[in-house]
Amino acid sequence: MDNDKPLQPETEDETETEPVPQSSDKMLYCEAEPPPTVEKVKPARENSETDLEIEDDEKSFTTGQKELYLEACKLVGVVPVSYFIRNMEESYVNLNHHGLGPRGTKAIAIALVSNTAVTKLELEDNCITEEGVLSLVEMLQENYYLQEMNISNNHLGLEGARIISDFFERNSSSIWSLELSGNDFKEESAALLCQALSTNYRIKKLDLSHNQFSDVAGEHLGQMLAINVGLTSLDLSWNNFHTRGAVALCNGLRLDLSMNGLGNEVALALGEVLRLNSCLVYLDIGGNDIGNEGASKISKGLESNESLRVLKLFLNPINMDGAILLILAIKRNPKSRMEELDISNVLVSEQFMKTLDGVYAVHPQLDVVFKAVQGLSAKKTIFLLTNPMKLIQSYADQHKITVVDFFKSLNPTGTMKMSVDKFQKVMIEQNKVPLNQYQVREVIKKLDEKTGMVNFSFLNTMKP
Repeated sequence: MDNDKPLQPETEDETETEPVPQSSDKMLYCEAEPPPTVEKVKPARENSETDLEIEDDEKSFTTGQKELYLEACKLVGVVPVSYFIRNMEESYVNLNHHGLGPRGTKAIAIALVSNTAVTKLELEDNCITEEGVLSLVEMLQENYYLQEMNISNNHLGLEGARIISDFFERNSSSIWSLELSGNDFKEESAALLCQALSTNYRIKKLDLSHNQFSDVAGEHLGQMLAINVGLTSLDLSWNNFHTRGAVALCNGLRLDLSMNGLGNEVALALGEVLRLNSCLVYLDIGGNDIGNEGASKISKGLESNESLRVLKLFLNPINMDGAILLILAIKRNPKSRMEELDISNVLVSEQFMKTLDGVYAVHPQLDVVFKAVQGLSAKKTIFLLTNPMKLIQSYADQHKITVVDFFKSLNPTGTMKMSVDKFQKVMIEQNKVPLNQYQVREVIKKLDEKTGMVNFSFLNTMKP
């Protein structure tokens, strides 16, 4: 990190505090999965240590990394975090709730300038303020290995948003995922961030939930989404959007507007957006006080929409009547690409299930998630819920073949893959192992590649 000025201690010491379990009420869905992290087995006291006692058998570090961090801590006047020392060679470092403050963050940033191991860094709830975030973005100008960063709940405010916006405009970092939840961002912050993101193509996943955005911010964000060529996932849950802001936002690909109190009036506008929109693929409007009236308006949009794949309406006051409107709208749209409808707080009836069978026949890729079926007899419940893979395994054992052989025998080409719709049809028609529609859908879930194909080779990795 280039810094011509000598590092001066701050006026207030920051000490590390005991980390607490992290929780989140966000519903964030990303297309890119974080790299798997291998947790090392360490003593229970590990996460809360601030001393420098390191076991003699601790692994050796890249030359200078540990020493650089210790020297940085001396210069800025903070106690080194031994958890960071022990994990600075890992790809994932979690320093959430460590009470770093701006000086502790600066020491971490200095050490990361030349670090080539860490790809994901968690710094949530450390009171880093705008001073700490400035140290981080200066580090990111030199470090091209760090790809994901969480600096949520750090009191960044307008000045922090300004620093991050300048960082976005440079468009020179390897960061593609950034979490900025709960940082007291308001309308002016949204304007700064959106202006910078309009020309940024590196940020793919952005979390701006739990801030203080309203409709003006929604319009800024909507204009940015219309021209941004990189962003694929944006979390705006727990803000204060209403009709104008929510409609403006629907220019993106994946949108989380859950817990914004939108109501039926906004649902009317969203129905019109769905009718005209050709790019939105994921929409989460859970917990927005949308009832059957709103479901009716949304269903009008679903009748003609050709892009949406996931619609989440969980925790809205919709009952079975509203649910029927939604599934029938999908059925009437032969070009619908819907794959998931989440109404998982709705109780449905046997008649609903019969209607749903008809929808599945037209759109075999669709999965409707509901709470339960009311009034089913014990016998019917057992029939519906019997594990289909157990039935297939039993058949395979009796005929001394493998389960993979069973599925390959149903494929006219004899290969390991089939399209979902053809597989569903042949599974219903085959009489070797009689299965109902719901059991067939369970099998599809296990074998689905999420590309419109089922892959029998997945069975080789499943436990018996």
